[in-house]
Amino acid sequence: MATAEETAAAVMTATTTATATATAASTVTPSTPTPAPTPAAATATDDAPTPAAPPRVPIPPRGVDYRGKLVLAPMVRSGELPSRLLALHYGADLVWGPETVDHSLIGASRRINPRTGMVEYTRQPSHSYSASAGPDHDPSAPLESVIYRLDPVREAGKLIFQLGTSDPARAVAAARLVAPDVAGIDVNAGCPKPFSVSGGMGAALLRTPDKLAAILAALAREIPRDFGIAVSVKIRLLETAAETEALVRRLVATGIAGLTVHCRTPPMRPREPAIRGQLRMVARLCREAGVACLMNGDVEGRDQAAALVREFGVDGAMIATAAERNPSCFRAAADGGLAPWPEAVERYLRLAMEVENKIANTKFLLTQMIPGKAPVYREVHRCKSYTDLVRALGHADQLGAMARETDRVLGLGEFEVRREPKQKAQQQKQQQKQQNGDGGDQQQPSKKRKREEPEDSERERERERERERENAANEAGKQVTELAEPAPAVAPATVAV
Repeated sequence: MATAEETAAAVMTATTTATATATAASTVTPSTPTPAPTPAAATATDDAPTPAAPPRVPIPPRGVDYRGKLVLAPMVRSGELPSRLLALHYGADLVWGPETVDHSLIGASRRINPRTGMVEYTRQPSHSYSASAGPDHDPSAPLESVIYRLDPVREAGKLIFQLGTSDPARAVAAARLVAPDVAGIDVNAGCPKPFSVSGGMGAALLRTPDKLAAILAALAREIPRDFGIAVSVKIRLLETAAETEALVRRLVATGIAGLTVHCRTPPMRPREPAIRGQLRMVARLCREAGVACLMNGDVEGRDQAAALVREFGVDGAMIATAAERNPSCFRAAADGGLAPWPEAVERYLRLAMEVENKIANTKFLLTQMIPGKAPVYREVHRCKSYTDLVRALGHADQLGAMARETDRVLGLGEFEVRREPKQKAQQQKQQQKQQNGDGGDQQQPSKKRKREEPEDSERERERERERERENAANEAGKQVTELAEPAPAVAPATVAV
């Protein structure tokens, strides 16, 4: 009987036979990996015991089984929609979106973009400068900021939504909003970045296992039942194997269907090599509980991932940094391997314009994919619109019209709507308050005023000291005059007898 790890490796290897186009267009159907044929010797012996099938947490009707999958990791900025679509194009089996905090999602509105067909979750930003408005925007309508965008067709059955949370009730409330559009909910319990741990989320949950277990149990109790998708968690290793073992045992008992372990501890940075000494133990605990186990950390491509699955007994693998540099890392060598960066960059640029991706995010990803020594690298940094980008990358003939239309929609380049400077807006707000009679807060002095204040104060103090000296001199002169004058005659005192 083939072992679980051999089965997972075989499924992952079999996935590589699909071409890049077929992989991007196909829809993942949850299925159980086919076990290897029973050896002839075993079938010939009637008394041979039948190996017990390992337990498995049931996969809900709309959910996906992580076993045998090579997936895109959740990454801030690098996990936005065009990056995920490019990873799927090159053969990723599943894609994780960037962590989205529950507070941000609760209160958001869901809409279908009429131009692109994309599903967008939006909300009003905290200030008007964080949202963009093209020339078609109604000035009387509030600006909205897109906090999450997905493709309901190309990502169908393949998108896992990663949730940042520190509260069970809030986690369920947020997950309910997005569950109809995704294939799974994953809780982030591994991010060590300050914005995450400061709110008790991410890697901070590793130190509060009761809270983390409560969050997972609440999600696993309600989301699969009500929406037909599974719940999973992504963690990091703890300092000792005993600590990691205790944590994993606790988590796999909550009802989750998948667990991803990043083979680094929370303090470790990406440049430090992944440590895999605890990986076999984590895989064993997951297998005993029927939970799929993915590994993450220094996975560079599909062929290497298949070898790691066999070596450590995990069920699949997750790629992060390598996919940020070149998403064609999901393609096996037999299917073409890594694509030249110009090819990947052109495909990414097309996708970014198709979904109306923010220009800042597009530029960031391009600078990750373009080698730093390439002459075009600096030119991309200077671009301020999609028209600038296609010109810099030499695609103006093929993509120029598409870039100009994207600029028009997003209000970039020649279509940019100039806003009043913040300082002028603040002055107008102050004037309005004064006209309304409330006075408002005193306007903050300018930097020039602040520089002048010390000099003015010093001059005032010098004048005060001068006045004090003059007063002292006048007082001294008065005393000298009084001493020089003769004393007045004193009448003799009357003595009482």
